[in-house]
Amino acid sequence: MPTRATDVRRAAVLGSPIAHSLSPVLHRAAYEELGLTHWSYERFEVDEAGLPGFIEGLGPEWAGLSLTMPLKRAVIPLLDSISDTAASVEAVNTVVFTEDGRRIGDNTDVPGMVAALREHGIEQVDSAAVLGAGATASSALAALARICTGEVVACVRSETRAAEMRQWGERLDIEVRTADWADAAEALRAPLVIATTPAGTTDALADAVPERPAALFDVLYDPWPTALAARWSMAGGAVVGGLDLLVHQAVLQVEQMTGRSPAPLDAMRKAGERALAAR
Repeated sequence: MPTRATDVRRAAVLGSPIAHSLSPVLHRAAYEELGLTHWSYERFEVDEAGLPGFIEGLGPEWAGLSLTMPLKRAVIPLLDSISDTAASVEAVNTVVFTEDGRRIGDNTDVPGMVAALREHGIEQVDSAAVLGAGATASSALAALARICTGEVVACVRSETRAAEMRQWGERLDIEVRTADWADAAEALRAPLVIATTPAGTTDALADAVPERPAALFDVLYDPWPTALAARWSMAGGAVVGGLDLLVHQAVLQVEQMTGRSPAPLDAMRKAGERALAAR
């Protein structure tokens, strides 16, 4: 696909709600650093009902889309193909439009998680814990399938969610044992804890942080730090934050959409930090 700076190209993030998204900040920072002066990146409020019409209305100047909730699964029937990673978690967060008009879906959340952990020196663990059971939790399991050699404990609030997480484990070929949310404090002793829950959900666990915690990956970035992440850091544990994930998955999106590699990780992170500080 065209990658010259003089090519007028468009990209955007879609979702509902979308006003909070940092994706425009990150992608625009990348374009500026790469000298792609004729590229633009916007945000559009689009729900599941409006997604087919939005995609059908896009012209040839469009290079790609980033997708957030609730569109990551809804987009799949609208695409020509999806990557193995996206298929493994039944979620697409990246769409690239090829020169011949094909729509290709991928999931950069999973490799983005792995890259964020690796940046903090976490290459492999022998066990882990996942707090929560939503869409991000399935991506966390997919990431752990690449770096965890043993059991993953998933702390959930209902048997329905527990069954879903066990099914994801079977599908991703990773050993998943489920535990009730009431036992989440014990799970904090794992070599790696990935918190995938909405803001405020893990606040009550802050007092249960072990004396010598290992590593925490909290996927939230606003507000930051979470109560759990702050206490974890105070106790001397390693903390990977949601901005780390957001930047690493966006780096992969920029590379796919623009054809330029490597994307400017540092410039994108600094832009994200400035935007969050301004909030």
